[in-house]
Amino acid sequence: MIVWAVACAPAVRVHSYYPPNGYVPNEETAIRIAEAVWLPIYGREVVSKEKPFVAELRNGVWIVSGSLPKAPEGFEMIGGTLEIEISKSDGRILRVSHGE
Repeated sequence: MIVWAVACAPAVRVHSYYPPNGYVPNEETAIRIAEAVWLPIYGREVVSKEKPFVAELRNGVWIVSGSLPKAPEGFEMIGGTLEIEISKSDGRILRVSHGE
């Protein structure tokens, strides 16, 4: 006699919430994510020198940039700043750079 047993596991219900404004809904969130990504790459000293950070939303992508320090009077500041692109919808990091 052959007996077949079928194990019926309960269906696994996967819960996932998608915020109506995406996972990165505002400028403040984009900046906090940017800092969390930049710190282990460039270090606290570099990151802190480029505050304040500016976040701009373009076509569903947050572009967060650092600021150059103010040049002394009579001088022009040359150099690049931190920059990161973050997807508003899902928070993916699309690009990280530091200009020259």
